[in-house]
Amino acid sequence: MAADTRTRADAEISGLDALEIAGRERETSRGARLWAATWPKLAALALAVAIWQLVVWSGWKPPWSLPGPLTVGAELLRQAGTAQLWEGIAITLRRAAVGYVFSVAVGLLVGLAVARSTVLRAAIGSMITALQTMPSIAWFPLAILLFELSEKAIFFVVVLGAAPSIANGVIAGVDYVPPLLLRAGRNLGARGLHLYRYVIAPAALPAIVAGLKQGWAFSWRSLMAGELLVVGISQTSLGAQLTYARELADSPWLLSTMIVILVIGLVVDAAFGAADTAIRCRWGVLDPAGR
Repeated sequence: MAADTRTRADAEISGLDALEIAGRERETSRGARLWAATWPKLAALALAVAIWQLVVWSGWKPPWSLPGPLTVGAELLRQAGTAQLWEGIAITLRRAAVGYVFSVAVGLLVGLAVARSTVLRAAIGSMITALQTMPSIAWFPLAILLFELSEKAIFFVVVLGAAPSIANGVIAGVDYVPPLLLRAGRNLGARGLHLYRYVIAPAALPAIVAGLKQGWAFSWRSLMAGELLVVGISQTSLGAQLTYARELADSPWLLSTMIVILVIGLVVDAAFGAADTAIRCRWGVLDPAGR
């Protein structure tokens, strides 16, 4: 009997050792995981460039209207060597950051208030969704009437475009907090702000991050629309450069600027993706070694 017990114990220990060794092997294969996450993006990029080149070769549009990837790439490299592009990026990112931070503050406050107040939910809950679905471009006539062609007009539209989606993300996150967690928090003495800080906010965090990501997408789109319309307040923003390139019929400049805007969006999306992955790992729904 003792021998059988010892044999089973040795087998269990061997199994645990095998699991630990497998975990170590996964941890040491970061290069393989990085390549597995990178090659699909590179393949998609190569496919998109190939399709673009095939369309150019088909003669569907003249070269001055739709230049090829090599021409646009050369223009992008030329623009990267000038101060105009970097100044435009700085101006656009500054506007995006200011508008987005203010939108986050407004969205979090409104979302938390509506989520925890039956009266506010009945009064303005559906209005928040209606504001989220309203096209940002529809706000610009009012913004120009209120603030003329100014930075305030763009700021106004960016906030109205982003804050409702952030608020809806907060409301959804709070609504799906398990009641058991709320009861446990109250039994442990969490009340008022402490209940929000230690129970509701951590439990609702995944939905809040999703709302923040969606809010960024809305604010970025609103900002680009604003810079295209309100050109006079800046000569170098990315939206202004798009407008000037269109007016001058400079397709390589226009497409290279669009690529810059796309790359900025991809970088921000990668940052939100990293935050989401970190949250899921902390919650235990994603294996840090196997992601």
